[in-house]
Amino acid sequence: MPVAVGPYGQQQPACVDRIKMGFMMGFAVGMAAGAMFGTFSCLRVGMRGRELMGGVGKTMMQSGGTFGTFMSIGMGICC
Repeated sequence: MPVAVGPYGQQQPACVDRIKMGFMMGFAVGMAAGAMFGTFSCLRVGMRGRELMGGVGKTMMQSGGTFGTFMSIGMGICC
């Protein structure tokens, strides 16, 4: 399948590269959202110290992975 060439001779990124880029963007946004929501929810239930850091980290990884997966699926559909 031929690759479209941009106006200045640049090639468009491959579909796999777009999917990886979508996952990384979604993962970053999900991590930021997980940091905010995880911090508030862990503080609300009374976590402190090491337990707080573990709970916030777990929430950040879960939300980052979830949002990254959906962003990569969306980028795959656009290919």
